[in-house]
Amino acid sequence: MSAPAQVQAIRSFSFGGGVQSMAALVLAAQGRIDYRTFLFANVGDDSEHPDTLRYLEEYARPFAAEHGIELTTLHRVMVRSKETRTLFSEITRDGSRALKIPVRFKNGAPGKRACTADYKIAVIGRELKRRGATPDAPATVGIGISLDEIGRANDRKAGPYERIDYPLLRLGLRRTDCARIIRDAGLPVPPKSSCWFCPFKRAETWHEMRRSEPELFERACQLEDHLNTRQAGLGKNAVYLTQFGRPLREAIPDGVDPLFDLASLTDPGDGLCDSGWCMT
Repeated sequence: MSAPAQVQAIRSFSFGGGVQSMAALVLAAQGRIDYRTFLFANVGDDSEHPDTLRYLEEYARPFAAEHGIELTTLHRVMVRSKETRTLFSEITRDGSRALKIPVRFKNGAPGKRACTADYKIAVIGRELKRRGATPDAPATVGIGISLDEIGRANDRKAGPYERIDYPLLRLGLRRTDCARIIRDAGLPVPPKSSCWFCPFKRAETWHEMRRSEPELFERACQLEDHLNTRQAGLGKNAVYLTQFGRPLREAIPDGVDPLFDLASLTDPGDGLCDSGWCMT
C-alpha cells in the first residue's frame, strides 16, 4: 500500500500594497525570503486609496508576473448572497448602522473597529482554507512588519489554520531599508497604504490630502457628515475621522504653511493598525 501523498505546505504573504509589502515582494523575487504567493485583500476599489490601487496595477503586478510570483487580489464576498461587498459601501448603505472603522469620539478615543478583521484577515483566511489550510496543516502567513514597528507584531492573533511569520523582522529590516530595497530594484517607492478615510491617519497625512487631493479630502468630509447625520438620527453622539473632536474640515485647516509646526496636530500615539494587516 502506497504512502499517502504529502500535502504541500501553504506559504502566503499578506500584501497590503505599501512599502513593507512591496519590499517583501522584491525580496521574494530575489530569493531572500521563501514566498511565491502574495494575497492582496482589497477592501474595495471605492475604499482603498487610489494611489495604492494604481501602484498595484502599474508596478507590483507586472513585477510579480515578471518573476513568476502569484499576486492575487481578493474581495469580501458574502456567504449567503454571494454579494461582493466593499468597506465604503457597507458603512454608507441605506439602513446600515455599522461603523466598522475606528471612528474617534469627542475625547479623541477610537471606537471599536471591525474593518481589519472583516475585510483583511477573514478574507485571506477564507482563501487559505479554500487552498487547503487546516488546524492540522496550517498555512504560513507572512506579515510585513519592519523592525521599527516591532511592537505591532502579535502572534496571538493567528487563526487555528495559520501560522504568522515576520520575515522582515528576521532580516532586521526597517522601513527605510524597505524603501532602499524597492529603489534598488528599479521601482518607485509606493505610497503608504490605507483606506482614504481611515481614522488612524496622522494629521500630517490629512493635511497633505487636503493640499494635494482636495476632491478626495472633500469626500472624506462628506463621509464624516453622512455618518453623523445617521448618528444623530439614531440618537447617538457624533463621531470624527481625527482625534481632535471636531469635524474634519475644522480639524485640518486649509492653507497651512508647510513650514508650520504640525506637532499640535499629531496623534501622540503611533496611529497605526496594530495587527500589521493594514498599512504595510
